[in-house]
Parts: sequence; C-alpha cells; structure tokens
Amino acid sequence: MIEEMRLRDLGVIADATLPLGTGFTAITGETGAGKTMVVTGLGLLLGERADSGAVRSGAAAAAVDGVWLVDEHGAVADRVRDAGGDVDPVGGGRAELLLGRTVTGEGRSRATVGGRSAPVGVLSDLADLLIVVHGQSDQLRLKSAAAQRDALDRFAGAPVSDAAGRYRIAFDRVRALTTELDGLVAARDERAREAADLREALAEIEDADPQPDEDTALAQRAERLANVEQLREAAALAHGALSNEDDAPDASTLVAESRRALERASGSDQELQTLAEQAADIGYRLADLATAVASYLADLDDSGPAELAAVEERRALLAGLVRRHGSLDAALELGRVGALRLAELEDDDSRVERLEAERSAAAAELDAAAAELTAARTSAAERLGAAVTEELRALALPDARLVVSVTPGAETAAGRDDVAILLAPHPGADPRPVSRGASGGELSRVMLAIEVVIASMDPVPTFVFDEVDAGIGGAAAIEVGRRLARLAETSQVIAVTHLAQVAAFANNHLSVVKANDGSVTSSSVRRLEGETREAEMARLLSGLADSDAAVTHARELLALADRTR
Repeated sequence: MIEEMRLRDLGVIADATLPLGTGFTAITGETGAGKTMVVTGLGLLLGERADSGAVRSGAAAAAVDGVWLVDEHGAVADRVRDAGGDVDPVGGGRAELLLGRTVTGEGRSRATVGGRSAPVGVLSDLADLLIVVHGQSDQLRLKSAAAQRDALDRFAGAPVSDAAGRYRIAFDRVRALTTELDGLVAARDERAREAADLREALAEIEDADPQPDEDTALAQRAERLANVEQLREAAALAHGALSNEDDAPDASTLVAESRRALERASGSDQELQTLAEQAADIGYRLADLATAVASYLADLDDSGPAELAAVEERRALLAGLVRRHGSLDAALELGRVGALRLAELEDDDSRVERLEAERSAAAAELDAAAAELTAARTSAAERLGAAVTEELRALALPDARLVVSVTPGAETAAGRDDVAILLAPHPGADPRPVSRGASGGELSRVMLAIEVVIASMDPVPTFVFDEVDAGIGGAAAIEVGRRLARLAETSQVIAVTHLAQVAAFANNHLSVVKANDGSVTSSSVRRLEGETREAEMARLLSGLADSDAAVTHARELLALADRTR
C-alpha cells in the first residue's frame, strides 16, 4: 500500500504531496490541473519508461518519491534487500519502503530503492508485486486476445498456472528437439561432405605419420646435405690441424712437446708444473676434439645424394600437409581428435532416429500438458463468466451476460487456446466479442467487474484507476463507485475521476487545484472534508461549486455512499 507520494516539477505540478492510505482514494480536479500526473508519477516509481517531456517547463529535472507500507519479511522486502536497499520496520510485521525516481530534461533517469541507488529494472520487478494500474488504454488492451487470456489465467490461479508451467516446459523441449532435428537433416549433405573430406585427411595423415617438429629437423638435415663437400673440406682441414697422420706437425704434437718441455724444467720452478698440467689438459681436449671431427667426417662420408633426395621427398610430403592444414601442429591435432568428429558425423542416421523418437515422446507430453491446460481454463472460464455477470448486474447492466470462451487455437508458448470475452448486453442477444460489441461505458464496467472478481481470487495490494469511469454516468456511475469501494475492502484503491457519483464513495477525497499562475504547488493538493468536499462534488455535478441545487445533490450522494458502507 502506498501511504504518501510527492511530485516535484512533473508536468504542470511544481510541488505536491498526496496523502493516500488505506481504502478508496478519489482524486478530482479541473481539466489540466494535473490529475493524470499522479498516474504518471506512479508509473515512474514503478519502472515505466522515462519521458523528458514530463519535466516541467523551466525545471532541470522531475522527481517522484513514494512511501509504501509492505510486509517486513515478504517478497517485496526480499527484492529490495537483494538490490542493496532496506525497509524500515514500523511494527506488527509491517515496514516502510521508500522509492524514488528522477528524470532530467535530457532524459536521463535515476532510481532509488530502499535508500540506495538501483537499476530502474528493480522498480519494474517491484511493480508486479505492488500495484495494478488501469487507464483508458487498458480498456483498449482488454480488447486483445492476449489480455483476455491473461485475465482468465489470473482468475484461475494455481490450476492454470501449474498446468501452464508444465505446458511451457514441454513446449520448449519440443521446440528445442525440432530445431536440432531440422538443423541435422538440413545439413546432412554438408555433413556427409565433411565426413568424406575428414576421412581422406585422416588417411593422409596416418600414411604420412608426421612427428612433432619433424619439418624443422628435416630442413636442418637438408641444409647439411646440400653443402656436404664444403663441410667435408672444412672438417678434413680441421682434423689435419688437430691430428695429422703425416709427418707434418699438428696441434696435438705441438701441445705434447710443450708439456714435456715444461715438465723437464718444473724441478727448478714449481709454477712450471702447474703450466705443464694445463698443457696436459689441453692435450686431452684436443684429442677429444680430433675424435669428434673424425666421427663427423665419417658421417659425411656415409651421406650422399640418395639421402638428400629422400630428405627432400619427405619434406615435400610434410609441406603438403602444412598447406592443407596450416601447420604441422594443426595436422597432428587433427590426427588426434579427428576420429571423434568423424564418428559423430558418421552417426547422423542413428542420431536422426534417436531425435525423432525423443521428439515423438516430447510431443506426446506436450499434447497431454496442452489438454490439461485447456481443461483448467475451460473450467475457470465458466466460473469467471458467471461471477462477472453477477457483478455487471450490480453495475447497472442487469440484463448483460458475460461469456468467456475457450476454443482451439494456434500452438504458442501460452498454450493452444484462443480465449475470448464475449458480452450479450440484453436477453436474446448473441454474445459478441467485447472488442466489437461493447461501448466505451460498457467496456469500463466489464473491466471493473473483472478486476473485482479477480481480486477475490488473486488479491493485489494497490489498484490505480485513471478515469475508468469514462463514458458512463448516472446510475451506472454510482454502481462503479460502489464497486470501487467494495474492491477497497481488500485492496488499496486510487481512482482519478471526473464523476461525483464515483468520488462520493471514497473515504479519502483529494482535490488538485491550479494556482493563479497555472502551476500546482504543495498547497494545491488538499484533502477534502465537510463543506469543502460538498463544494467539490457540486462542481463535479454542475460545474458550479456554489450552486445550492448541486450542493444538495452532492449531499444526497454522500449520504447514499455512507448508507452503502
């Protein structure tokens, strides 16, 4: 329930505070005084799209703040805490919740929830838990098939919502399997070509049997074989310098002679012994180097044109793999995982059979769920039609009969039912869709009757009606006021109205009055009681606040409302 709302720089309203509270609040005022801004402000508090055009001319931003009374541990409080805000306990398990919204002239918007900044989407989440708003546009929406189905489903409650949940699960399952199956069948030829190409590629890789980094090693080997004569000449020269088999001096002989000379003289100077040992070490290392060079020469002697040709042939084979797969590593990876992909591709026929079987089973579940949902809606439709018909009798449509029709329709995520609300305005008339057979006034009363009936099954904390009484008057308007008062017995009701017959039944009557400069200030929203309320009622009735006849009529309406309570 919303206890209080403050509007600043919104439309024609400069600054206004509306004391609301329990029961039925009627908001009246002259045309252009800003009554509809109350509904606009509530919409902003509940996450509706911000419109910079709603900012009062000359103001930088519009602001709306609301104080709500909620269950301290209910779903609303939980959502607020999830968003980082909090509620203020006031006792008895109730708590105050502060909501705020600002809109700049540039269209930027900011929301606060429970004292903390929050995304506007949080306000939208809370809206579903806090309030139902009805305006003349909602009467138009009532003409849509989807809105009529939603009204029936709200009235039906758990039997329909549970069946609809099971139906939606089955519907999504069938749709997913159908999409997968259609995609598999449509791509069968392409997948067959992919399997053939993959099979050929795997065979080629298996035949080639490439090894990691083999292409690099072969490149180095080919470079060596291509320059074997130069390598042999250099190695032979080096070997001769290290260890010559002829009588010519070589490094090993010279180092050995130097060692012996140092050893002979080392008796006279110990330092020469150290140098002789170093010479000996160099001799050993020269012998090892000579052996290694000799081995290198022997290997070169075994290499020849035949080996170079074999290496180049192997390199050409690997180069083909690299061209086809981008790199040797990519070819190796394909060889490693390609068999799994080929098995998947070759399993298409059996996969199609499995998917078809799964879809058939899911379709059977969907048929059963759809039948259950239709049965639940059909049962609820009969009860809703009877209950709304009773309400219409009390809303000055004593001979009207409302029928809720549930017929087979196209399969959608909401079921296989077409739901239509039909109205027979008098005996003997065939029920016709409200979208074609109801006048504006009748449509207003049908919508109100539906809300009154649904509220008994699916209570809503707050209802807001923006000129729901459009197109009606006289006795019908009195009955609309009476029914709004009845709805206020279980929910908070806020109604923007231009009819005294409706306003008379409110326990809280607020008047929005323009100041002389055309703006609305905080003092221009007043709670009316006694003579001031009678004067406003007289103005609504005749346009003259001081007409004795109108005041007398206003008093009669207020007395009638008091007797009705």
